[in-house]
Amino acid sequence: MPNEMLHLPKVDCLLKRYKGSPGALLPILHEIQETIGYIPDAVIPEIAHALNQSQAELRGIISFYHDFRTTPPARHILRLCRAESCKSRGAEQLAAQLRERLQLDDHGSSADGNISLRPVYCLGACACSPALELDGQVHARLNAERLDALLDACREDA
Repeated sequence: MPNEMLHLPKVDCLLKRYKGSPGALLPILHEIQETIGYIPDAVIPEIAHALNQSQAELRGIISFYHDFRTTPPARHILRLCRAESCKSRGAEQLAAQLRERLQLDDHGSSADGNISLRPVYCLGACACSPALELDGQVHARLNAERLDALLDACREDA
């Protein structure tokens, strides 16, 4: 039995709590992801049935929002800002450094499941560009050396 099946009773309780609430889908999806770490395929039919929506509609919504995951997350999630302010201060060079060092594309995860790389288009740290978010913590005024130190810390933590 897949590990996510252990969490389905929590999903049942969650669906009962939101039953009949307008606009319940996004809060349900967020809470499932916070609880399980991602939105497993096994819960899609249950959610669709509870909200009287098709599975295709749910999958479309999940794929539209870039923060939803349908697979278990990597141990470390690195989100590099690619907005104009960060680009003008060297984010593209940092992105190239990340791709080379991690051997990933901009939306990849390392083979060992340790680091996931995702671009974002504003972290709200424009005055301190370039910036990235690592496991929810923003690191600003980034340079190549500081980026290498962050990556080394992630690898040591593996």
